[in-house]
Amino acid sequence: MITDPIADYLTRIRNAIKARHGIVEIPASNTKKEITKVLHEKGYIRHYKFDDQANVQGTIKIALKYSPGTKQPAIVKLQRVSTPGLRKYAGCDNLPEVINGLGIAILSTSRGIMSNKEARKMNIGGEVLCYVY
Repeated sequence: MITDPIADYLTRIRNAIKARHGIVEIPASNTKKEITKVLHEKGYIRHYKFDDQANVQGTIKIALKYSPGTKQPAIVKLQRVSTPGLRKYAGCDNLPEVINGLGIAILSTSRGIMSNKEARKMNIGGEVLCYVY
């Protein structure tokens, strides 16, 4: 039994990047789908596909993005911030900056899951799920 599905999602992506895989399959949930959409919008993954035919909950197939010349991954680090045992919240006044704006923080807000830059524009805060850079 997995107690933290978002940490499992991030770990599967990290492991696939370290193994230089092109595609990673992850069990789906609505939260994971929204995080995947944010990663795609910000250019950290090439593309994704939601496969609801596989089983009851479905799967997410993510095509990872690598630099064509150097073969370096677009995602250098994925770090889980808020855990089930210790939730981390940030108000609209103190949203986190990841590497002086070069990375993103993914937040769960009252208006859905979004990056810290979008939340700053909308002037809302929320739970900080993870950092990506």
